Amino acid sequence: MEEKKYNKVLTVILIIVVIAIFAILGFWVFDMYQKYDINSSANLALDEFNNRVNIRNIIGNNENDIVEENVALEININEIQTTNTSGNGSTTNKVAKQTYKGFAVLGKIEIPATKVNYPVLDRASENSMKVSVGVMYGVGLNQIGNTVIAGHNYRNGTFFSNNKNLKIGDVIYITDLNGNRIRYTIYNIYTTASNEFDYATRDTGGKREISLTTCTDDVKSRLVIWAKED
Repeated sequence: MEEKKYNKVLTVILIIVVIAIFAILGFWVFDMYQKYDINSSANLALDEFNNRVNIRNIIGNNENDIVEENVALEININEIQTTNTSGNGSTTNKVAKQTYKGFAVLGKIEIPATKVNYPVLDRASENSMKVSVGVMYGVGLNQIGNTVIAGHNYRNGTFFSNNKNLKIGDVIYITDLNGNRIRYTIYNIYTTASNEFDYATRDTGGKREISLTTCTDDVKSRLVIWAKED
């Protein structure tokens, strides 16, 4: 009798273990699929961004010439609006603004040490940060002053999940709409309260700087990284 009870207990334990293993595998598979989906979509957006930068360089466009317009993912010369006036020598070139998942793309961020490569969106809202990183505050990408870029810390390793592995001296590259690719070097890393915002409003002394912000693993604090132009 006792042996039967013992066997039943072992069976129950085995069933629980098997269910737990499948649940863990399920979470892992979901995380990996989500990571693949996020990165695949981001890479397509980055290809489009690079195409647009190349076309701007060809036609001599600048950021003031950008107009908002819905465009297909794959763009070509026919989608570029150009007007040449031979009489007075004036030229007007316009490139449609790129959007990604409904948000305007301001540029891209690359962090070689953590293999980060994402579009930078025009805002850091609840919805925009589900698809990429975004500007939370500041003067704008590659402008004089400080610009804050926020990204989620997901368990699947996307966005700013691996910022905790960065160290002083690591580099970050920011490319803006004009194709300017500026190198920034990390010089300060710390955690702070989630309601602290001094890092965003700090004076950079007339230098270009960026601040990366994300939540810590326990979601109780913020991990903040300061980087300045080389």
